[in-house]
Amino acid sequence: MAQAFTEPLLLAALAAREHAHAPFSKFKVGAALQETEGRIHTGCNVENATYGLTICAERVAVFKAVSEGARRFLRIAVAADTESLTPPCGACRQILWEFCGNLEIVLVNPHGRKEVLRLEELFPRPFDVSYL
Repeated sequence: MAQAFTEPLLLAALAAREHAHAPFSKFKVGAALQETEGRIHTGCNVENATYGLTICAERVAVFKAVSEGARRFLRIAVAADTESLTPPCGACRQILWEFCGNLEIVLVNPHGRKEVLRLEELFPRPFDVSYL
């Protein structure tokens, strides 16, 4: 039986997933990014027929947050309906590192599975401003 989540961040990611526009892959993803002050910004994946113009849920959440003036983040929840919990893709890892640093990542699915890790575990040698 699925464990019911009660934490607002996880519920927000799962709810955002329901808004995904994934007519081609049918792979719906939701993300919820929490600021250090507690405010939560959500995003979902939005597909395009050319695939290359598709944008992932994590990047939507980051860009929405930044466009609303947010600059400091604690953690992000990523929700997908997969048995093996789905981590951010490489492009999202780069964006998360640049805008959020080594934040906590909470992976969830609608069936109550959850895993918590830090971005540096997924992205051990990121490219950032220190190389410029």
